[in-house]
Amino acid sequence: MHRLLKTFILFAVMAIGCARAETNIGPIIIPAGVLPIPITVSAGSPELTALANVAFNSHGRYRTVASGGQFDLRFTEAGAGQMRVDVTRGGTPVLSQVVSGTSPRNALLRAADLAVKATCGLNGFFASQLACIGESTGKPEIYVSDLYFREIKKLTSDRAQAMTPRWSPDGSRIIYTSYFRSGFPDIFAIDLGSMHRDTFVSFKGTNSGARFSPDGRQVAMVLSGEGNPEIYVSDAQGRHVARRTHLDTVKSSPCWSPDGTRLVFAMEPGPQLYVMPAAGGSPQRLATGGLSTYCAEPDWSRADPDKIVFTVHTGKTFAVAVADLSGRTPAKVVSKNVPGLDAVEPTWLADGRHVVCTSRSAGLRVLYLLDTESGKATRLSPPSLGECSQASVRGP
Repeated sequence: MHRLLKTFILFAVMAIGCARAETNIGPIIIPAGVLPIPITVSAGSPELTALANVAFNSHGRYRTVASGGQFDLRFTEAGAGQMRVDVTRGGTPVLSQVVSGTSPRNALLRAADLAVKATCGLNGFFASQLACIGESTGKPEIYVSDLYFREIKKLTSDRAQAMTPRWSPDGSRIIYTSYFRSGFPDIFAIDLGSMHRDTFVSFKGTNSGARFSPDGRQVAMVLSGEGNPEIYVSDAQGRHVARRTHLDTVKSSPCWSPDGTRLVFAMEPGPQLYVMPAAGGSPQRLATGGLSTYCAEPDWSRADPDKIVFTVHTGKTFAVAVADLSGRTPAKVVSKNVPGLDAVEPTWLADGRHVVCTSRSAGLRVLYLLDTESGKATRLSPPSLGECSQASVRGP
């Protein structure tokens, strides 16, 4: 019975700074869809210069060159945990600002995000925080890190199946499902300030897929205590749990709309994606243009409320696709350049263009940064972390 229960929950889950301005003449807006912008980048020390080049080369709007770039970006340490960014275009100042961070690396990434906004108009994402499942110990544990895995912290040492870590909007907590303690899938929350862990919900049956609302006041999840896996919503402490769906089908991966008024989730048969009011109501199937008979693991873009990224089954493999709720463009597969057999578990970054996803191949799972417009893919997780999957991104 225990093995069957574990198999069920795994299936359900898979179906599923402060800145001080000195000079800033304003952003230069360059339309998306054009060739990458050539830039020159320097950052004082070899380590920081390398990080800056890794960041900008992972971004679909840029390519770094040794000289003759359209923009020249210079990063200079300006004190403890501070970084100055100077951007020029043909010798003309575009941006000059000092940024504070939690470390020189973090300050550099924050400053680089300002340079992105000034040179192409997109929101920056380099300083994002990432939570994921890593298996460097041979067991799935929760890790948090910067986007480029320069500063990694292991949160759990439970040697128990853990899955789907998700950030609270303010970055103070991580919520996730684990077989820790009871041997059954319960939902836990870790306070990142005190590192204290609480059992968030532990009902009969499966407890999975927990996700905070955009304002942090509610949590959507999938519970099967009443028999069938249904969508439920609680407050931020796991109290006042209320059922939202009443349909005799398997449901998984609930995700909130940016304004917190709707939920998107995967539901059998198929599964396919459905949207419903967060307060309850009739789910409506999301049009994906007949892209696949299997659509799951949706994530709703905070930057562009018309975009939902999700996992599809195409032929013999899985891939990442994007649906446009406005109807202006058809749903499309965007992960053709991600190495591996499958691309799954997508999660949006702050610019509404890039996502982090999991590449799966025989015996290996790796996190990749994917530009959904150009298809550019960059490996993020290092070999030292072992298999790495199920990313959740916060900020910057």
